[in-house]
Amino acid sequence: MTDPTTSPPTRLHLLFDQHGQSPWLDDLTRRYLTGGELSRWVSSGIRGVTSNPTIFQRAIAGSTEYDEQFAELIRAGDSVDEAYWQMVTDDVTAALADLRPVYDDSGGADGFVSVEVAPNLAHDTAGTVAAARALHDRIGEPNLFVKVPATTEGITAIRQLVAEGRSINVTLVFGLPRYAEVIEAYLAGLEELAARDPHADLATVLSVASFFVSRVDTAVDQRLAHLGTSEAAELRGQAAIAQAQLAYQVFTERFTGPRWDALTARGARVQRPLWASTSMKDPTQPDTRYVDELIGPYTITTMPPATIAAVVHHGTLGRTVDQDAAGARDVLDRLARLGIDLDEVSATLETEGIHSFIQAFTALSGVLAAKAAALIGPEVEVPDCSHRRSARPDRGQR
Repeated sequence: MTDPTTSPPTRLHLLFDQHGQSPWLDDLTRRYLTGGELSRWVSSGIRGVTSNPTIFQRAIAGSTEYDEQFAELIRAGDSVDEAYWQMVTDDVTAALADLRPVYDDSGGADGFVSVEVAPNLAHDTAGTVAAARALHDRIGEPNLFVKVPATTEGITAIRQLVAEGRSINVTLVFGLPRYAEVIEAYLAGLEELAARDPHADLATVLSVASFFVSRVDTAVDQRLAHLGTSEAAELRGQAAIAQAQLAYQVFTERFTGPRWDALTARGARVQRPLWASTSMKDPTQPDTRYVDELIGPYTITTMPPATIAAVVHHGTLGRTVDQDAAGARDVLDRLARLGIDLDEVSATLETEGIHSFIQAFTALSGVLAAKAAALIGPEVEVPDCSHRRSARPDRGQR
């Protein structure tokens, strides 16, 4: 809880203290770590950090902060792939240290930093499991989340990793049917772990399900605009929040009842919904809308810096995520009557999300390969983004 005698509470503090929602930062770059900016965010109420391949592409390719370390690694004989993952794990490890007090104070509920497996593993179950294991073993901190995309192959990997007692951030969840599969993978994984080890403490296995918001509106609104009717115009900007609010209903239903009670008896914790992609893309809408209308207990909202600043300045706080489930259902019913297939939207967004991460990784690979060639010559190994070599547990930290 916030101690007002030491620092005035911000809206970020109040989100958690009054409404049970944890605000996380959706960004990570070395400047935040070396300049103390992440520590200041934590003091202002940020309780976790998420990253993805696009974030690291922007951080590493867009600055000179990594150049000295990259040169040292290449000259020491690392491949470009190995150097990349070393820089990433160094940033994640430093961020984990900044968030560790939050983790300890919350009893292990918050204070996490997420790092994603290589994007080209999205349809490779065995490769995803191996990469996630390697990241957990290499970094070795209890407040690490490894991000695994919620593809069909990823769902199988998630169940296996949870059954091994590993904490997973399930990412790229765009629709309700897939979200139900994500929850089932978590529950089944916990049950496997409990059955295999009668003494396993399930409280040490944490997971969040990253349900994407703004991208859904962008995709649906394009389809509504194409229809060109007055009813279609009325529904613009409503799909994402309605779907997320119904996802919260799924969450509350699945984490109650005899099956869940048996797991909580072993210490299990709910897999919290994490609202991702919360920056407003429509300039006609309030810039904090995707935060303001999805506030509720046991949820996380992860925000880029501009959205955090907006929430701190003028965000509207109040429990909103479950106040009008009937209205949310009506929005989805009306969309369906207009021919908007949210399952198709979800599948398209999943494919596009994976493709954008691969593109970001490939672009960064080219930048790093060029830098390495300038250092040691043109015969440079270009990353295959498989992460299999560079995540070996025996590499350690440097």
